[in-house]
Amino acid sequence: MARVIFYSKPGCKGGTKQKVLLTAAGHEVIAYNLLTEPWTVERLRSFFGDRPVAEWFNPSSPKVKSGEVVPEKTDAETALQLMLREPLLIRRPLLEIGDRREVGFDVEKIDAWIGLKPVDESLQEMSENLMKQDLQNCSHAKEPSHHHNPQGGCNHHGEKHQKQGSCSH
Repeated sequence: MARVIFYSKPGCKGGTKQKVLLTAAGHEVIAYNLLTEPWTVERLRSFFGDRPVAEWFNPSSPKVKSGEVVPEKTDAETALQLMLREPLLIRRPLLEIGDRREVGFDVEKIDAWIGLKPVDESLQEMSENLMKQDLQNCSHAKEPSHHHNPQGGCNHHGEKHQKQGSCSH
């Protein structure tokens, strides 16, 4: 079983599902708030490996969705500076296991890397259901009642959630 350092946005529904899946597989998950972590260019860059710069960005970020930031037209240096100023732009989660770092939650890749098979039979059905879901993207960004606001929270059902830039669901 692995010790997974997990950087995500608190309250993110997708991040919660990802952590549940990792925990069900017997991994120790140590969660950190991606939005308040004291990132440096070098440290943040180490999670992206040889991925194209466009894949470093959170496609659900308000500035990406509005077109204010266009990942495909952004160079690495500019991308990192933007992300240091506005961590909501960073694709989530950032994972660190041993000396390897990754970005995003590609179920097949993570299963091959550390394994996602549940350690207990009673967790089998829940794990299988989670693994069938899109755990790579914001799990509610496509919901018609879900709208991000510029402060990084979201507005839905007439409510505003801005605690630490996160939704409460």
